[in-house]
Amino acid sequence: MDDPADLTEAEAANELMRLARTIRKHNRLYHAEDAPEITDQEYDALVRRNEVLEAAFPQLVRPDSPSKGVGHEVAASPLSKVTHAVRMMSLDNAFDAEEVGEWVARVRRFLDLDADAPIAFTAEDKIDGLSLSLRYEDGELVRAATRGDGQVGEDVTPNVAHIADIPAKLNGDAPDVFEIRGEVYMERAAFADLNTRLMDEARAAAEAKGEDFDPAKVRQFANPRNAAAGSLRQKDASVTAKRPLRFWAHGWGEASEVPGKTQHEVIRAIEAFGLPVSPLFAQVEGLDALIAHYEKIASARPDLPYEIDGVVYKVDRLDWQDRLGFVAKAPRWALAHKFPAERAETTLEAIDIQVGRTGKLTPVGRLAPVLVGGVTVTNVTLHNRDEIARLGVRVGDRVVIQRAGDVIPQVVENLTREVEREPFVFPDHCPDCGSEAVAEEGEVDVRCTGGLICPAQRLERLKHFVSRGALDIEGLGEKTIAQFIEHGWLTGPVDILRLHEKRTDILALDGWQEKSVDNLLAAIEDKRTPDAARLLFGLGIRHVGAVTARDLLKGLGDIRKLPAKAAEFHAYRTENPQGADEKVSPFNARMLEAVRRIYEVQADGIGTAVGHALADFFHEDHNRQVWDALIGPEPGAGEVDPPVYEVETVASPVAGKTVVFTGKLETMSRDEAKAQAERLGAKAAGSVSAKTDLLVAGPGAGSKLKKAEELGIEVIDEAGWAEIVSKAS
Repeated sequence: MDDPADLTEAEAANELMRLARTIRKHNRLYHAEDAPEITDQEYDALVRRNEVLEAAFPQLVRPDSPSKGVGHEVAASPLSKVTHAVRMMSLDNAFDAEEVGEWVARVRRFLDLDADAPIAFTAEDKIDGLSLSLRYEDGELVRAATRGDGQVGEDVTPNVAHIADIPAKLNGDAPDVFEIRGEVYMERAAFADLNTRLMDEARAAAEAKGEDFDPAKVRQFANPRNAAAGSLRQKDASVTAKRPLRFWAHGWGEASEVPGKTQHEVIRAIEAFGLPVSPLFAQVEGLDALIAHYEKIASARPDLPYEIDGVVYKVDRLDWQDRLGFVAKAPRWALAHKFPAERAETTLEAIDIQVGRTGKLTPVGRLAPVLVGGVTVTNVTLHNRDEIARLGVRVGDRVVIQRAGDVIPQVVENLTREVEREPFVFPDHCPDCGSEAVAEEGEVDVRCTGGLICPAQRLERLKHFVSRGALDIEGLGEKTIAQFIEHGWLTGPVDILRLHEKRTDILALDGWQEKSVDNLLAAIEDKRTPDAARLLFGLGIRHVGAVTARDLLKGLGDIRKLPAKAAEFHAYRTENPQGADEKVSPFNARMLEAVRRIYEVQADGIGTAVGHALADFFHEDHNRQVWDALIGPEPGAGEVDPPVYEVETVASPVAGKTVVFTGKLETMSRDEAKAQAERLGAKAAGSVSAKTDLLVAGPGAGSKLKKAEELGIEVIDEAGWAEIVSKAS
């Protein structure tokens, strides 16, 4: 893996794009489908790589960056949705003692503590389970919900009634409202017994029917975490009742009253209410004590009855937790110290090429099954042709694979690269449609040029077009799309809007009734005036995610302006090629300025990659034909009529403004002040410019204050800022 210092901006941007897509996919598989393809260690490695690249190239942080999200939105499910009163967050990770030390130092700086000021923490083992929130009112359990995407989870209240560790009524004098949060898990022995029972039941069922028994067709759980998640998220609670699930608590959400002033006190109060907590939970002071407790838990790990993947540290004082607050998806006052990745040897039996929605050709290694950290691994991502060349892997090689997080495993070493074998030749044509497959300048990914004529891309592009984040057409799932493609009724997005012409044909298909057909056509008809940003996102233009689509339309207002703007930018870059003295990269400042000017947008997440992608998309005849058929140049000219996009506002006096802090802040640290500004919808900048709206000046303010006065920028003191914060909260 390349050192970030050795990457160009183009290479870094491409890798960040790949990481965002890969992590998003594995978040969905892990959180929404309980079917991960990679290990925890492999997932952590991907997230870690993303963090390293974002730190090295902050200007390339994507709007859909994995660092900004938690879990995954709830997939289509028979379970009811629940909106959490208090968001369920994720945790930042550390992988060695040095990183833990850096976290402790950041906490100390944020709180403006002296170097020798004592800091108490709690430390406990991080169990590998499914996050659950239990809402008690007047001591009675009223609702249990999974984490979902942190904002919305699934209601599993009937199911948790069958988990003995979860009481229906709390002991003692509990707060009027108290949400207890923790993990549902399955012990190792119970997991093994469950898989054995599933195999025995399948064998007995086959024998009863007089059929041959095929063990390969029996669905068994890959690991205890999947077993726990799959068992809890059942529509039929009687299925959950047969599964040996456990629970322990590690935190809380909404509370009418918090029963303690420290993390330690509240956890012990939760324990007194009748909920189990980790037997290895402890209160410690200082960095050395944290590391000592980590080593104690690591040494006990092989003998524990359950799976753990690290140790969680939390600042003990709750008032300090309140001050530290949160970043995009995790609290500043907590950290997960993960255990090292696990490795194993196996044989690479085949290399398959998969074609994705955007036409990317991804090599996937098929492995002789191998057990790594309790998970049987059969597939490994080989990323791209450059990675294959770097590793020198060929079919038949012995390889070392590593689980570096709950994501797809990776090959870290080829043990037989010196053995003479036929090299793997990466295809230069799409294996699905035969179209030419090429890599754009500055990119490592090879992509099919077939677009919507490529069978692999057609299904994925249409699935994306109707997906929850795009047009969100209910009833048009993958199987239905595939069925309609097979009958020749769907070749592109426009055909979806014309399915009413096929009503009689659809009714003739098995499984379709008048009500189901009419419901589908009504759902499609309901999208004749779609949200403009959802429509733009649904087209699957490279680099144009959901957030980027909204940012573009905030600048343009009317989606119909895009083709002309894209043509203008295409003409600009044709007439203004990069000079020989410039770095050969699509990310230079001159092009960025043209993108922002022509597309009328100043959002940080929109750079030259987006500008080029839009220009390339609209330069292709078949894309313009799809666009014209869908939207047309004026209202009523196409199949849909998206409204003018309106900018959302945040209810805060400083929302949308740029704020700069200078001088000595006496009641908070500089980081804390910037965090407050960001929470109120403002941008916290480090320097004063003509774009600055407000300067908060403490004692000792110097050049920034002088420049603000020269520019006529509003200046307030720390007390004035505190008043703004109080009025907005």
